[in-house]
Amino acid sequence: MQNQNTQAAVADAPPSPHHSPWPGVLSIAIGAFALVTTEFLPVGLLPAIAAELGVTEGLAGMMVTVPGLVAAVAAILVTVGIGKTDRRYVLWGLTGTMLLSNLIVAFSDSFPLILAGRALLGVGVGGFWALGPALSTRLVQPGLEPKALSMIFAGVSIGTVAGVPAGALIGELFGWRTAFHAGSVVAVLVLLTQMRLPPPLPAKSSVTFSQLPELLRVPKARLGIFITMLIFIGQFSAYTYITPFLAQVARLDAKTISILLLVYGAAGLAGNVIGGKILARSVQAGLVTTGVVLGLSTIALPLLGHGLIGAAVLVVVWGVAFGMMPMSVQTWIFQAAPHAMESGGAVFVTTAQIALSSGALVGGLAVDHLGVSSAMVVGGALALSMASVALLWARDGEKPAARLHAVH
Repeated sequence: MQNQNTQAAVADAPPSPHHSPWPGVLSIAIGAFALVTTEFLPVGLLPAIAAELGVTEGLAGMMVTVPGLVAAVAAILVTVGIGKTDRRYVLWGLTGTMLLSNLIVAFSDSFPLILAGRALLGVGVGGFWALGPALSTRLVQPGLEPKALSMIFAGVSIGTVAGVPAGALIGELFGWRTAFHAGSVVAVLVLLTQMRLPPPLPAKSSVTFSQLPELLRVPKARLGIFITMLIFIGQFSAYTYITPFLAQVARLDAKTISILLLVYGAAGLAGNVIGGKILARSVQAGLVTTGVVLGLSTIALPLLGHGLIGAAVLVVVWGVAFGMMPMSVQTWIFQAAPHAMESGGAVFVTTAQIALSSGALVGGLAVDHLGVSSAMVVGGALALSMASVALLWARDGEKPAARLHAVH
């Protein structure tokens, strides 16, 4: 019993001030970058993938849907299944699934096998997002948790800024399979970094299935889950098919589309900063602003995005909203139930991934039956619905201020 208490004390103790925790946090942030890049890599490559494999672009969108669905289940199963395993070893295993997934996709000529490889990625995505943010806060001294979280979100934003457009550009220049080969190289580098930089991360405790519904017992958190579903379905109904839209409706060439995707990601970084300032004053205002800006910009694309200038302006505005989106909903939920961070993280990731994959599926159905512009309209309508729900029912309690976001 005494030995167990000693281990628990070690697990709960903050890191020594004589050893900088930031390299370890950085390794987790790099993992976030790589996972975001890999999960959404097909977005910039859908036309080429569909053409080579002989499937529709809507069906090719299943490369985004499948890992999202698997991640929704994996977030819970990994969180419970790892028990008290050192979290550093868990990180290595999750990054390994990303490496194997990229290799399977890069070498396979069978679309079902490619989807199987993408399903493997879903295990890594779900497990990482259920554990990664919480682990980053464990590495730092009390009071520095917001800075650690901001580094993780920066990894997400940089993945959108550099990773997805770079993948699209590599695909245009050397073929879409080369983009997945490059993703494999990145996965190896991330794995080596995570083996070197983080200290041992013994488990504080194990999570059981009975603890998972804890988040859903809080009314404010339940509202946050519903809001998350609406905005994530809306975002990914549209975003999954942004490349076909820009090619077919805006009539832009592949290199211009790659540049616009880069600009979209850069706008996401700006949205991260803007969103943090709004959230410091009011989480409700952050949610409403995110929904309105995202909804109006995507709905306007079929109307005003028929040329380079109109499409570029709306893509930039959309990118700002995208940068605000994950921060807004996650801040609301964590503020609603700070006592359920670990089990609640798994439930949030499950919700977000189900919504993400559902959005890609809904958008794909719209594209195949009504045309690519319809995906923008569907996504925008759902985002505006989220803004309406947040405006009517999301009442701010305690302000988060710099407690949850200190990037500013």
